[in-house]
Amino acid sequence: MIDAYFKDETSTLYLADSLELLKDFPAECVDVIFADPPYFLSNDGMTCKSGKRVSVNKGKWDKVATLDEKHKFNRQWISLCRNILKPNGTIWISGTLHNIYSVGMALEQEGFKIMNNITWQKTNPPPNLSCRYFTHSTETILWAKKNPSAKHFFNYELMKELNGGKQMKDVWSDIWTGTLTPQREKLFGKHPTQKPLYLLEKIILASTREDDLILDPFCGSGTTGVVCKKWGRKFIGIDITEEFIALSKERLTDTQWRSAISTIGSKLFAHL
Repeated sequence: MIDAYFKDETSTLYLADSLELLKDFPAECVDVIFADPPYFLSNDGMTCKSGKRVSVNKGKWDKVATLDEKHKFNRQWISLCRNILKPNGTIWISGTLHNIYSVGMALEQEGFKIMNNITWQKTNPPPNLSCRYFTHSTETILWAKKNPSAKHFFNYELMKELNGGKQMKDVWSDIWTGTLTPQREKLFGKHPTQKPLYLLEKIILASTREDDLILDPFCGSGTTGVVCKKWGRKFIGIDITEEFIALSKERLTDTQWRSAISTIGSKLFAHL
């Protein structure tokens, strides 16, 4: 096992390739995994950002040569995650049409049972510049347990309470924030696929207990870790890019990090 890039009482960060590092983890040591893997949408196309035309390319880590190569990658990391997940543990994986169908197939091939297909609706998405198809305004988050007989944890009562006393549905909207990831959550820099805090808050509170160990094998800017720290969970984050693992460290060690909690998080979870 390589040395940690950063470690404190509850959080550990590794600058490493997850496909290599996860092989060194002990079996069945993690309670829940959240993964935001490469979407493989860096295809030299263009998109709109802040009213400007910009490239969709994000880096070498977001490029793949063939469909077979993409699916092989997904099966590899999902298999490694399954090995370190506790018997009743669960995994959350986010994606778009560029990778989520391969991810779903890989989950089933590796023995997972998919429980939910969450649709995350973005109410203010970038416009479609080509005007040749519908504007992309959603991402998918798959929630799966290690095997069909696993007795996973679901904080049903809390989710129902947060939804006004009604069962929470599998369509989640960012309507409360008005933006995908607010600028206040990018105080130290940003990641090209950074997720908003409110999204991870809902995931962590729905499927984990206090002191549970959460792994993010593609941790990017460390949003998962920030939420874990706020809600008393333990966290392990891995990223292959030093720029982003350094950004994760900045966010985890900032004494003012509580001020960056999203509007939706403050509204929904203030009473907990």
